Amino acid sequence: MPKFFKSRSIQSVVLYFLISFGFTCLSARDSHTIISHWEGKIELPGQALDIDIDFFLKNNNILSGDISIPLQGAKDLPLTEIGYTRKKICFKLPDVPGNAVFRGEISDDGREIIGKFYQSGQSFAFQIRRAVAKAAKVKNSLRGFDAFISQAITDWQVPGLALAVVCDDEVVFKQGFGYCDTEKKLPVTPNTLFAIGSSTKAFTTFVMGTLVDEGKLDWDKPLRNYLPDFELKDMLISQRITPRDLVTHRSGLPRHDMLWYNNHKLTRKQIVRRLRYLDTNADLRAKFQYNNLMYLTAGYLVEYLTGKTWEETVGQRIFEPLEMTSSNCSVRQSQQSGDFALPYTEEEEQIKQIPFRQIELIGPAGSINSNVEDMSHWLMVHLNNGRFKDKTVINRATLTDIHTPYMTTGATARHPEISQADYALGWFSDTYRGHKRLHHGGNIDGFTALVTLFPNDGIGLVILANKSGAELPEILTRHAADRIFELEPINWNHEGLERRKKEKEADKEAKATKKAERKKGTKPAHRLDEYVGDYEHPGYGTLTVRKVKDRLEFTFNEITTPLEHWHYEVFNALKGRDDAFENKKLQFRTDLKGNVAAVEVPFEPAVDNIVFTKKPAAKMFDAHYLKRFTREYDLAGRTIRIDLAGNILKLIVPGQPPYTLVPALGDEFVLKAYSTVSIRFSQDKNGNVEALLLRQPDGMVTARIKK
Repeated sequence: MPKFFKSRSIQSVVLYFLISFGFTCLSARDSHTIISHWEGKIELPGQALDIDIDFFLKNNNILSGDISIPLQGAKDLPLTEIGYTRKKICFKLPDVPGNAVFRGEISDDGREIIGKFYQSGQSFAFQIRRAVAKAAKVKNSLRGFDAFISQAITDWQVPGLALAVVCDDEVVFKQGFGYCDTEKKLPVTPNTLFAIGSSTKAFTTFVMGTLVDEGKLDWDKPLRNYLPDFELKDMLISQRITPRDLVTHRSGLPRHDMLWYNNHKLTRKQIVRRLRYLDTNADLRAKFQYNNLMYLTAGYLVEYLTGKTWEETVGQRIFEPLEMTSSNCSVRQSQQSGDFALPYTEEEEQIKQIPFRQIELIGPAGSINSNVEDMSHWLMVHLNNGRFKDKTVINRATLTDIHTPYMTTGATARHPEISQADYALGWFSDTYRGHKRLHHGGNIDGFTALVTLFPNDGIGLVILANKSGAELPEILTRHAADRIFELEPINWNHEGLERRKKEKEADKEAKATKKAERKKGTKPAHRLDEYVGDYEHPGYGTLTVRKVKDRLEFTFNEITTPLEHWHYEVFNALKGRDDAFENKKLQFRTDLKGNVAAVEVPFEPAVDNIVFTKKPAAKMFDAHYLKRFTREYDLAGRTIRIDLAGNILKLIVPGQPPYTLVPALGDEFVLKAYSTVSIRFSQDKNGNVEALLLRQPDGMVTARIKK
């Protein structure tokens, strides 16, 4: 097989054509029979290689052209020194070894060229036929698609949707459907802003790629070369993990999404500092585990390397050069525009508007908002080897690397026509009915997005919907691909609707049986007041339990959720104003002294429950409150004293060093030097101190206030 046709980088795979005819400057009248779009094949041993060629006139009536070879990812490689007569043609590309030559004869009707391709002493037959221009052909294949979409959004109860299809560098379909605001009946347009969720991840890897181009980042060097204080719980992973590992979901850390979800108080730097307290469950590169926190870390790395926020860098390196003038990184900014979609979800088979979810903290993993007008430009830069409108935005080799799978997901194929997915850098990679596909969905409260590339075919699609967890974008993508590639139709819509019907039946069964494992006739081990307090985890932060009337509720990341007693020391989360924790179970723990000491919550199912330890009451750190205990006490005839240093109590025993008292549960203090010795102060109903109770392993001794 000639070198050109081996699968390797395009830079080393460019053809070199020998000129056998000497003239290239033709009049429009002379060249009318050749100026067109041509498609055909080169017959290689054992296979036929598809090619398409465009001939066109440039300034001064210079005949020019380009060639694309989809299988090898070669796109619009320029032809030079084209030699042409009414019966024969030859052309070449510069800088390619092997003395490669195309020589062909034109049929009498001007519709076909048949000839030989020569390279390195070998020859292969080729044949091309005049064809409808590729973009026009794709556009024609989508006739009637809008009617299909309109019916599908009704079938799937999707309030609104926008869709764009790009062929190479041309938008061939761009339209809005349904409503961005169902109450006001405001229609979706190509300029309507939607949250794109995790489709943002490819923007983060693209920005990282531009830093690779500048020599500021190496995908495969240890992350600590750039972030020296980066640390995970597993020290060996901390030392080995690389930027590529961050963005291929192979860090060994499961999702731990509740750390960032609805968290508006921490910075990205603070989140990265907390990663060291989260449990891992696999070695580095051993297992695919989708992880938003690692993308947050990648965004923080971008900030560290550029000295600018991730948002500023995305704006300067992507939005500006791609002319994505409406795109932003905050739903608050979207709501200041004149055309944005409201978020909706389906509840009891009814569409319900829900609040916007602010996720700026996790921005590098999912906070971009855009429309199909802007996103069509995003598709173009990926389909055109990193170029947009004759500007190189990212190096071709870097983009190829970003598109290359590096981690198997381990998932089995759902359909025989679609291969199992691997993961590239911010893109899933699979094969759809014989066509290589890169794609990434996005799901955040009230929105679903899907961005898809068929890079070898020069086709890209973006679909944005304002409904949580909508399946329709994937179904429309498959339907469009079948049309474009002229495949035997599969009724993806019918299959999806039948699957949804069964899933709804399963959901009803689950709801009807959710109390089956509840132990009846049990009650809490403590009074409800004893569960009240702040519980802390070094990674997840604070979980607060309060008593409201005769019921408990908990607040985590500013989401307050009512609780019902389930059984024993387990409480069940009910639906609140924000249903993020509905049906989550909280189990309280009691210490050896009978205090409610901790609560564990299954925030990350891939590891053990997250344990939040109860903090002593806030008053135990209040100097004004503690001052009342600063007295002399009579302990079996010996005088001991309690002093106050700042907001810390000290036990003074004559002849011994001072003992620091550390606040503990149950209004107790433990001796810092002897954790088995504790002190509690007895007070009357008016809060007046009566005595000091000294508890040791062998019993308790009372020391009364000295008069």
